[in-house]
Amino acid sequence: MSKSIRAILKKNKKFTVNGSIWIECNGERFFGPGPVQLLDLISDTGSINKAAKQMKMSYKKAWEIISSLNAEARQPFVVTQAGGNSGGGSVITDEAIAVIVWYKELRERFTALLEKETGKLNS
Repeated sequence: MSKSIRAILKKNKKFTVNGSIWIECNGERFFGPGPVQLLDLISDTGSINKAAKQMKMSYKKAWEIISSLNAEARQPFVVTQAGGNSGGGSVITDEAIAVIVWYKELRERFTALLEKETGKLNS
């Protein structure tokens, strides 16, 4: 039987189990905190350009993320609308919203795991 982790670590120290979670596709990051924030901002602003600016990200980088999301999903996550008198814009799809909701719930479960394991380290 292995030693308890608390028997190995110094007393009177605060340890934290930490991490980030994302989804990969073919070994490449596909969906995580950055794409979620970008999609949320596109939803709020109706604009890829405005969303990218709020994230201090180049428009080109935002488009690369959106292109990747759209390429790997059965239905696009972002749909653009050509300009005109009202100037066009972009919207996120119901599929994007569903994946965002699922991912945020996954993060809640992941955070709960991190907190539980941190508690074990410090008890």
